[in-house]
Amino acid sequence: MNATHATPSRHPAVSVIMPVLNEERHLRDSVRHILEQEYDGEMEVVIALGPSTDRTDEIAAELVREDPRVHTVPNPTGRTPAALNAAIEASRHPIVVRVDGHGMLSRNYIATAVRLLEETGAQNVGGIMNAEGETPWEEAVAAAMTSKIGVGNAAFHTGGQAGPAETVFLGVFRREALEQQGGYNIEFIRAQDWELNFRIREAGGLIWFSPELKVQYRPRPSVKALAKQYKDYGKWRHVVARYHSGSINARYLAPPTALCLFAAGAVVGAAVTPWGFVVPGAYLAAILAGSVPAGKGLSLKARAQIPVALATMHFSWGWGFLTSPRSLARKVIASRRPAVMKAPAETA
Repeated sequence: MNATHATPSRHPAVSVIMPVLNEERHLRDSVRHILEQEYDGEMEVVIALGPSTDRTDEIAAELVREDPRVHTVPNPTGRTPAALNAAIEASRHPIVVRVDGHGMLSRNYIATAVRLLEETGAQNVGGIMNAEGETPWEEAVAAAMTSKIGVGNAAFHTGGQAGPAETVFLGVFRREALEQQGGYNIEFIRAQDWELNFRIREAGGLIWFSPELKVQYRPRPSVKALAKQYKDYGKWRHVVARYHSGSINARYLAPPTALCLFAAGAVVGAAVTPWGFVVPGAYLAAILAGSVPAGKGLSLKARAQIPVALATMHFSWGWGFLTSPRSLARKVIASRRPAVMKAPAETA
C-alpha cells in the first residue's frame, strides 16, 4: 500500500474509497455528497469498480472526466473486501474514508471524523447508518432498520452515546492502522468491517463510535433484495460467531430463535392443537404494535409495509444464521490473520 508520510496538520489530506457494483441509481449522488464536503484539506475519491451489469461503469467514467479528484480501479472479483483493498492500494493520503455507492455523507462528515480521530486517538471512527427511503417500501424498510424492534440496540442503527465500540458503520481510518493490519481479509465477503476492527482492537487500537457522524443509507428496493441482504447478514454473523466465540450475544440469537418458535408454533397449531398458533400470533401482534411508533410521520402506504419489512429482516437473518455452513466458517478460520502489533520505536 502506498503511504504519504506528511507532517500532521489541522486538515490532513483524505482518500475516500468506494467499492461499487450495480450502483447506477445512487453512485452520482453519493460522489456528489463527497465532493461537496465542508472540508479544507486535500481530497481524492477512488472508486473500485466491480463487474456491474448496469450503467455504473459509464457513470464512473463521467465522474472521472468531470472532476480530477475522482479515480477508478478495477475489482474483477466483485467482492467488497477485494474492492476495498484495491482502492486503499491506489489511494495515497493519511486518512482513509470508506463510503458505499449508496451512502450519502452529511456535509461535515469528513471534518467531524478527522476531528474525532485527533481528539480520541482512535484508529477508526464511525457513526450512524441513517437509513432513508425514496419510495414507500424503502421508507418502510428505513423505519424498520432504525427501530429497536427491527435491529435491537445496535448503536449505529438507532444512535447512542459516543464511546469505544467493537465495530462501526463504514469507518474513517488512519492509514497506518490499515497498513499495519494488511487491509481487509478477502475471505470475509460480509462482516469484513467487524473482522478488521477486531484485529485493530487486538493490536491495542481504539474503535470509536460517535452519533455526530451520519451517513444517509438507501435501503434495498424490494422484498427479495432485502431478504437476500439479511440472509447474508445472518449467514456471516454465524461465521463471525464461529470465528470468535466471544462475539455472540442475545441480540444476534433473537432472529433465529424467533424463526424457530414461529415455525414450531405453526406446525403444532396445524397438526396438533390450535393453541400452537399462539406463538406465531404473539409475534405478529408484536411487530404490528412495534410498527406503530416506527412509522410515525410516514404515509399510510409506507406504514402498512413496515410489518412486512420487519418480518423479512427477522426471518431472513434467522434463516441465514441457521443455515450458515460450517465449511464456510472453517475456510474463513483457516484464513485467520493474527493482529499485527506496532513495532516499538527504536531508541538512539
